[in-house]
Amino acid sequence: MTLRADLFIDGQWRPGAGGRRFDVVDPADLSTVARFAIAEEQDCLDAVDAAAAAQPGWAATAPRERGELLRAAYEILTAELEDFAEVMVRENGKSWADAIGEATYAKEFFRWFAEEAVRVPGDYRLSPAGDKRIIVDRQPIGVSLLITPWNFPAAMATRKLAPALAAGCTTILKPARETPLTAAYVVEVLFRAGVPRGVVNLVTPVPTGPAVRRMIDRPEVRKLSFTGSTEVGRELLRACADSVVSASMELGGNAPLIVLPGADPAVAVEGALLAKMRNGGSACTAANRFYVHESVHDEFVARMDAALAAISVGPGLDRANDLGALVSVGERDKVAALVDNAVAEGATLLRGGHASADGAFYDATLLTGVEHGSTITTTEIFGPVTAVVRFSDVDEAVRMANDTVYGLMAYVFGAEREAVAVARRLEAGMVAVNRGVISDPAAPFGGVKQSGLGREGGSEGILEFLEEKYIALTA
Repeated sequence: MTLRADLFIDGQWRPGAGGRRFDVVDPADLSTVARFAIAEEQDCLDAVDAAAAAQPGWAATAPRERGELLRAAYEILTAELEDFAEVMVRENGKSWADAIGEATYAKEFFRWFAEEAVRVPGDYRLSPAGDKRIIVDRQPIGVSLLITPWNFPAAMATRKLAPALAAGCTTILKPARETPLTAAYVVEVLFRAGVPRGVVNLVTPVPTGPAVRRMIDRPEVRKLSFTGSTEVGRELLRACADSVVSASMELGGNAPLIVLPGADPAVAVEGALLAKMRNGGSACTAANRFYVHESVHDEFVARMDAALAAISVGPGLDRANDLGALVSVGERDKVAALVDNAVAEGATLLRGGHASADGAFYDATLLTGVEHGSTITTTEIFGPVTAVVRFSDVDEAVRMANDTVYGLMAYVFGAEREAVAVARRLEAGMVAVNRGVISDPAAPFGGVKQSGLGREGGSEGILEFLEEKYIALTA
């Protein structure tokens, strides 16, 4: 396949103004997949200018037409699903099954928001005093800067691009340095689908911070949508405050998974495997802390150990492998250091704990005897490591689950009535009950506390890119 490795600005693929490039590395064998163009600050400002120039025309485009273009992009990705997945495997390292799953999930945002484009709500009513008619209209917020992470390079791009474009906003996409090829693939698909020039732009500045700040400072930019770490999110919020730019943030997570007394251990392990091992654990929604009641603890651990033993580790292009590489050697080493530290703090390494010397691979790992409050329970692992804490009292499990500044995702396994009651007590924007995967384009995705602001997906997702305008008429 042809891989785009340039910037996309005002409908044109082009190198950066300085001619610089960076290596995109396959984490499975550390080979160079491509050399991607580096955007200088002027390139980023050119992208802002292109988006600003295209904004009036795109906002005036009929919602049905915008929706049809998104639908066309969905159809292209459906026809090219395996090519799309292969790009992700080559630059991200994930397993083939994870890549196909993400490609399928990612394209659904184009289909969902193709339908939402024509369903933007408004309001018309008589004022209580009877002196005026109140009209509430929703209009595109304007030029939107979209910043995406490396762990889900396709889904995070489409989850932002689709609602922004459906709402009538022009966009500048800034992907993670580790995974720009997937973002370029998505942008190319939108261009092939017929999205007009200037409506979608792609930039990859190195270093990132100064260029992003320059774009946020431009008065034409009215929206920032960011997915990434809480630390970076705080810095971006400060930058947005200076220009009063609307910001949506999907930030870090530290998801608890609670197995209640009376839970079916087989069901809990099946769900826990998905919650932990999907995407190799490199997910903000990944189960990070496993609180297992003493009555089912030993059986849960035995079943989990057997399940992890059956996981094959290796390059994602070999479809027989269940667990691919982490995105980089640096990420692999971070996970290894967390496991080593957990053992030093008293945890028992029951399985795994091995890093490959040849690529960014790390074995599926199981830790038991973990203490709540230890380093591994307060750090987002972002790897295939299951850390199990034994508990005896449900109220204490809820307290431990909520004992974090994060509140993105949580999981509960048990009899449905009891599990739902616990789910309502958890401080999280999303809770999965007796299941390991929750994400759906038709549902609002987002967290509470320091896990973010706003929602993506569902009917709520498009509202992040719309502003309400009140118009008063004489009654």
